[in-house]
Amino acid sequence: MSCNVNERTYIMVKADGVQRGLIGNIIGRFEKRGFKLIALKLVHATPAHIEKHYEVWSGTPFFPGLIKFMTSGPVVAMVWQGLGAVETGRAMLGETNPLASAPGTIRGDFALDIDRTICHGSDSVENAEKEIKLWFPEGVVQYDATFASWIFE
Repeated sequence: MSCNVNERTYIMVKADGVQRGLIGNIIGRFEKRGFKLIALKLVHATPAHIEKHYEVWSGTPFFPGLIKFMTSGPVVAMVWQGLGAVETGRAMLGETNPLASAPGTIRGDFALDIDRTICHGSDSVENAEKEIKLWFPEGVVQYDATFASWIFE
């Protein structure tokens, strides 16, 4: 686990999570865990933007369907900061296959279909930084969180 309290991760509530009204629940889980929200916006992304985000999957049979799904409605783009943000964020989301996700995880509680996984989360610090730059070229907001001393020694 990373020991950097300033580690950042990119979390996105996908179109299915937005349509199902899960935005507040997902934000609440990250807040309750102790992460600091430093960027947030509702975006109806273009196919080109989604293609760039998921370029690692281009050429796969499911890529066209992924692009169609991700542009079918708005998504919520977020940047969360805190100790081990990437690894913990992924653990909070659960397994990519929702049927393998433990109860208590976002996917374990809200998803059934591998093509409707509610959220995306960065899989590494390096990819988090790339995704943050892609979704927030204007930058993020930094502020002192008064709760930090109650979470970190």
